[in-house]
Amino acid sequence: MAKIPPGVGPQHPQIVVLVGATGDLSRRKLLPGLFHLASAGFIPGCRIIGLSLDDIDADGFRQIARKALEEFSKRKLTPADWHAFADSLDYVPISAGADALKAAVEKAEQSFSGQTRRLHYMSVPPSAALSAVRMLGEAGLVAGSRIIMEKPFGTDLASAVILNAKLHEVFDEQQIFRIDHFLGKEPAQNILAFRFANGLFEPIWNRNFIDHVQIDVPETLGLGKRSGFYEQTGAYRDMVVTHLMQILAFMAMEPPTALAPAPISEEKNKVFRSMLPIDPAHVVRGQYAGYRSEEGVDPTSDTETFIALKCLIDNWRWAGVPFYLRTGKKLAEGQRIISIAFREPPKSMFPSGSGVGAQGPDHLTFDLADASKMSLSFYGKRPGPGMRLDKLSLQFAMHDTGLIGDVLEAYERLILDAMRGDHTLFTTADGIERLWEVSAPLLESPPPVRFYEPGSWGPKAVHQLIAPHAWRLPFERAWRDSNKTGQ
Repeated sequence: MAKIPPGVGPQHPQIVVLVGATGDLSRRKLLPGLFHLASAGFIPGCRIIGLSLDDIDADGFRQIARKALEEFSKRKLTPADWHAFADSLDYVPISAGADALKAAVEKAEQSFSGQTRRLHYMSVPPSAALSAVRMLGEAGLVAGSRIIMEKPFGTDLASAVILNAKLHEVFDEQQIFRIDHFLGKEPAQNILAFRFANGLFEPIWNRNFIDHVQIDVPETLGLGKRSGFYEQTGAYRDMVVTHLMQILAFMAMEPPTALAPAPISEEKNKVFRSMLPIDPAHVVRGQYAGYRSEEGVDPTSDTETFIALKCLIDNWRWAGVPFYLRTGKKLAEGQRIISIAFREPPKSMFPSGSGVGAQGPDHLTFDLADASKMSLSFYGKRPGPGMRLDKLSLQFAMHDTGLIGDVLEAYERLILDAMRGDHTLFTTADGIERLWEVSAPLLESPPPVRFYEPGSWGPKAVHQLIAPHAWRLPFERAWRDSNKTGQ
């Protein structure tokens, strides 16, 4: 096992109250993630108290956790590691009340000789989390603790303001960590390193050299059992406000005064304050054929399962540079990319037929999948007589470094940061409320949904939205690997 660098994890043992402990997110991501953090030594000690509606005991919770690790953990489950993790688990049904929860937390704290810290994870939607938040207050478990909130952080400005106000009745803003797993991914954080640590790219990261930016997150999956939830939210509320615009802020922010949570959050919020309100004329909403016949969906539903839009940031660095965002369900490919298109030279000296300009502008592309890849495309001369140009590329993948095994999954990284009190990769109340504010024109007057076939790239109107540019996806060439060339 690799040695854990100092300062990566929290200083004190952690008491985790996991609300929604028997739910899907807990089983798929949180329990496997906490198991890895504990067994790999990232945490100096950990006790996990499950809290949910299920009327089970601690042994029943351990059985659920064991099945979750066997099914979803990517790490080998040794008997010794499992027994140590099982001993750290306890469970309290919500029906037992605040006193039972308080007793369980105090018992967990007494198992350690020194100081401990409390982390409450709300693995339920905020509407369901508020009752658990009040329960934590009644149990006296708020002081000195931290709380992780899952999306959606409201569905419009009014609901976001109410949600934040109710949270602030119990927890201070500095105690609240609104989680966006996109920002926990290694490639998303690599944007900060790429932008601010390299003299080659920092000077050209502005309107003078960048023509437009695409943040494109198509998904092949449908909704499964989430149709009822999705019917109340749609693609914009589910993905754009909580994920894509957070990535946009990393792309567009000014250099922070320090690589610290407060300066980074402030620069992200400046981006949101500089965003112009979303113009419904610059939005394409889509719905895949067959969505209205799914369980829990209104037969006349206007909920979008696809959205593409143009965002504008009205500040000195980005004035006039469009940011195109696209995401949707049941599309042709599952990808997560950011693509920066550079301005083309003002005049070409190359003869007609040379190929220059035929394959679009130069692009810098970040792949936000866990594999962590980057590609820089450019024109170069084709070998042989004459002046024929082809599109070439430089590429990097995390696999090239031999360090892919050191990558933490997004939820693992974010849980670790919350335990340390690091807000860098989390969203603030001010930022969320500003995003709902710029979203108001779209939410009040949404364009009608256009139907698209499952397995396609969405409604045809997306091409008019981005014209005269073109979508970077689908890629003309696959990402290069050890057996391929291209892209």
